[in-house]
Amino acid sequence: MSLGSFIKKQFIDVIQWNEDSEGVLAWRFPMQDFEIQNGAQLVVRESQVAVFVNEGRIADVFTPGTFTLNTRTLPVLTNLMNWDKLFDSPFKSDVYFFSTRVQTGRKWGTPQPITIRDKDFDMVRVRAFGMFSYRVQDPRRFFTEISGTREAYTREQVEDQLRGIMLATMATSLGSSQVAFLDMAANQALMAQQVRGDLSNAFARYGIELDEFNVASVSLPEELQAALDERISAGMKSTLSQGQMGAYTQFQVASSIPLAAQNEGGVAGIGAGVGAGMAVGQAMAQGLSGAFAPPAAPAAPAGESIEDRLGKLKGLLDKGLISQADYDGTKAELLKKLIG
Repeated sequence: MSLGSFIKKQFIDVIQWNEDSEGVLAWRFPMQDFEIQNGAQLVVRESQVAVFVNEGRIADVFTPGTFTLNTRTLPVLTNLMNWDKLFDSPFKSDVYFFSTRVQTGRKWGTPQPITIRDKDFDMVRVRAFGMFSYRVQDPRRFFTEISGTREAYTREQVEDQLRGIMLATMATSLGSSQVAFLDMAANQALMAQQVRGDLSNAFARYGIELDEFNVASVSLPEELQAALDERISAGMKSTLSQGQMGAYTQFQVASSIPLAAQNEGGVAGIGAGVGAGMAVGQAMAQGLSGAFAPPAAPAAPAGESIEDRLGKLKGLLDKGLISQADYDGTKAELLKKLIG
């Protein structure tokens, strides 16, 4: 290899990042001892941003496009290095690429319960899980606050920090909310909405934009879950009409029988001995009789004979207004009254 070829290879002509590795958010272009030649090409693809760092200071930021590196495209860097207008000399500068793609389907959760202040229960310990997505929105801030001068910085590394931020923000956000925690626990979309605003502000401090945030499940202590179930049940009862409430009561009685049969004393075990068992049996019988009894025959108008009613009934059958079963059932009932 000639001396000229050797020297030529020490200059970088094209600077670009192909994003060969999945999950890398920041990547430093491998400079080693090479220098960037005047007129070299910088290629920044869509969903990327390139940052020039000179002696630890951010000099220039490039959005997607292809750039010829000279004093016109590197005004800040040129000023920092005090080059003359000819810009004939090659230069060295660290070049960092940042991925601005949305990182989707990332999981978050509370490995240990977090304690939240609540206006109904004073203190609540809760575990929650869900999904979120984000992207690098401000490369300058992301570089200075998180990634730094590392050769590569992955989303797993940044998410280790983000999860801690999320848990602290969630505890503060829910604790300062005027909405009762039980209401938010019953409506996970409301909980996510309550947290998202504060979480967006916390992420922005590090140059990260929160794209989506949702709560998939909430795990509550047993006593709090029981209170939530009771409140939901009370809400259902308050919306029932009188007739619906009777059916609901009948359903509760019928549902309690199998459970009582498992207790000592059988059905009587529900209350205090045989008397309570008989009361439950009577309530169940009345409920079932009201639910399954056949419809009673319509009352006859005053002065109308049974023969006249049978004639009208036959006419309704002939016109197809009633079924044969309706006709036979009502006819039998009327004849029974007639014969005695």
